[in-house]
Amino acid sequence: MTLSAATLARRSVRGGSLDPLELRAAFAQFPQGIVVISAEIEGTPQGLVASTFTVGVSLEPPLVTFAVQHTSGTWPLLRDQASHLGVSVLGAEQQGLCRQIASKDRTQRFKGVDYTTDEDGALVLTETPLWLKTRIYNQFTAGDHDIVVLEILDLTADPAHNGLVFHQSAFTPLPTHEA
Repeated sequence: MTLSAATLARRSVRGGSLDPLELRAAFAQFPQGIVVISAEIEGTPQGLVASTFTVGVSLEPPLVTFAVQHTSGTWPLLRDQASHLGVSVLGAEQQGLCRQIASKDRTQRFKGVDYTTDEDGALVLTETPLWLKTRIYNQFTAGDHDIVVLEILDLTADPAHNGLVFHQSAFTPLPTHEA
């Protein structure tokens, strides 16, 4: 079911339930950054892709959030076995990488991917606009997802790399800003 922008603009719900496909199409109108949340567990890189990442949740302490589906097989592994998590904000050149890491085949997710892992197991991708070293601060159930709050312990930002957003169900590189 494909809905036009005009149909979505006219659609309203009064006391009824929303069709999940229609809701997904409506949410696609809001551009979202894409991150890889990852760690090395027992010598193997593990990670998931999230397009529900929110920065600036709190400055003191520094907190960010993301939402993860209850059906994720990777999140319980990261949550229960990693003391620290790397968060890599994907860049304009990393569209293919996003699909690879989101793959159902965990053995191929990090094949050929450049990354670094610190002494605590936090794994971050190289050449990204931003990476964070985090640990879990809190987690809340929210419908069919969990909202995970992460505390930022360290970060590196590289303005030489442009960001990537997920908008209208497509990966869209952000343009270069010149001073």
